[in-house]
Amino acid sequence: MKGIERLLIDTDEIGDNHISTSIETPLRKDAFDLSDDLKMELIEEHFKEIMSILGLDLTDDSLKGTPKRVAKMYVKEVFSGLNPANKPKIALFENKYQYNEMLVEKDIALYSNCEHHFVPIVGKAHVAYISSGKVIGLSKINRIVQYFAKRPQVQERLTMQIGKELSKILETDDVAVLIDAKHLCVSSRGVEDRDSSTTTAFYGGKFETEAVRNEFFQYLNSK
Repeated sequence: MKGIERLLIDTDEIGDNHISTSIETPLRKDAFDLSDDLKMELIEEHFKEIMSILGLDLTDDSLKGTPKRVAKMYVKEVFSGLNPANKPKIALFENKYQYNEMLVEKDIALYSNCEHHFVPIVGKAHVAYISSGKVIGLSKINRIVQYFAKRPQVQERLTMQIGKELSKILETDDVAVLIDAKHLCVSSRGVEDRDSSTTTAFYGGKFETEAVRNEFFQYLNSK
């Protein structure tokens, strides 16, 4: 019995201490063996069971469609970033304008879900890079943020995944990512702190220097 109690304490501590095990999202090797349709069918059945255990009446008109809606939402929407098939296609272009200054895209709306409690993380992402001779369309930056956000996440991992993916695509280390977000696992349960937010950052290449980081901050603070 003590072993079970210890396990329960350990799993609670992991969630409350915001522990992440790897920069890679933890996925089984057979994660994509099932089709999306079959995944939705299975999730629907399991969610019916969860609702039933909670004592909800699934014959009620307001509730009977909920398991199917949740299943579709999980597979096709909020966790669609788990599937590499949904990764945005990014085209690189020559920097014909010879724009060699910092490019900043700020206030990118970010919606994710905490992997410890499966409740929302809501905030803003700010991304910057200095071209090494290649550029991408501005909307592609948003799509990269959204792709990695649409999976169960830890904010630290999310920040690193976005930064490293942009560095790879843009063929430069000169990338910065800053995320400021509220975690509903903090505000709606546990300590129930509705005012705090969490800030994480990724700095690569030139952004590791204080002067370039300060320039980035100036852009973020400008109206």
